[in-house]
Amino acid sequence: MSKLRVLYVASEIAPFLQITEVAEIVRQIPQAMHDRGMEIRIIVPRYGTIQERKHRLHEVVRLSGINITVGDDEKPLLIKVASVPQAKLQVYFIDNDDFFHRKADWSDSQGNFCIDNDERSIFFCKAVLETVRKLGWSPDIIHCHDWMSALIPLYLKTAYRKDPVFNQSKCIYSVYNNHFDHTFNAESLIEKIIMQDIDKEEITQLQTANYEGFTRLAIDYADVAVAGTSFYDGVSSELLREYESKKEIIQVEKPAEFHDIYHQVLSAELVSVV
Repeated sequence: MSKLRVLYVASEIAPFLQITEVAEIVRQIPQAMHDRGMEIRIIVPRYGTIQERKHRLHEVVRLSGINITVGDDEKPLLIKVASVPQAKLQVYFIDNDDFFHRKADWSDSQGNFCIDNDERSIFFCKAVLETVRKLGWSPDIIHCHDWMSALIPLYLKTAYRKDPVFNQSKCIYSVYNNHFDHTFNAESLIEKIIMQDIDKEEITQLQTANYEGFTRLAIDYADVAVAGTSFYDGVSSELLREYESKKEIIQVEKPAEFHDIYHQVLSAELVSVV
């Protein structure tokens, strides 16, 4: 029996960058699944706050050089890689001079939310899928964490649904408490997100152009939505409770629990449909 292939997509991972609880969770779950014999890939943004020399990042030339479309612009993609210390896990970093070289993650040094985070998210999500295509590695499970990866479930079910690399992939979306107050320009946001096989009517959730819109979109298009129990103490708990009336939201407390969740999703025993 071939190994289960799991792709993890997130905005942060320890020890390279740790802003919220997501970083440690994204470090623990892949390790737990690797220890259980799964084949793992991890992809995160290469924010300017990540110290390349300290963490020994180096460019993967064979994967770099793709242009990613964001609205009317095309942005060159750089891929870098590093190993998690004392673990047999490689992390791929999505990089671009315009979006990720500044000394900021999703907020600047003064704590101000970066107003181009919508474009950074679009670039990141498209770049993740194009990188996996170039790797020629078909994931069984794509496990997305938090709002920066929220567009991937949409793209998988629309623009990439017939792609042989992804047409058998199942998508899981993990919700966290990383709410932001910024509201993007709705018309501009939707126009930038639209690509082949995506109509405006399919992304009406994003008319709010805020955190709730990104989260609703991801939950609607994911095969399964997941939340840790701590989510219910967060500022967005009402959003998740709203979904519980029409779509099962799984609560997970320990990384090892995902072993059974992944297998259940693949066997169609665990599929949430709005």
